[in-house]
Amino acid sequence: MYKKLNQLGFVIGLFFVIVSLVLFGNILLNQLSDKLSVFTAIAFLLFGVFMLFFGNKKEEESSE
Repeated sequence: MYKKLNQLGFVIGLFFVIVSLVLFGNILLNQLSDKLSVFTAIAFLLFGVFMLFFGNKKEEESSE
C-alpha cells in the first residue's frame, strides 16, 4: 500500500476520485441540478479513474 502512495499518478487519481465523490454528495444532498457541478463531478471521476489505472501501468513497465 505504501508503494502506491509514493506513485504520483495514484495519489492524483485518488484525489480526483475523492473530490468527485464530494461533489456528487453535494449534488444529492442539496438537490442541485446545476449542470456545471454534474459535469465537473463526472469529469473529475473519469480523470481520477484514468490516473488510477493507466498512470500505474506506465510506472510498472518502467520498473521492469
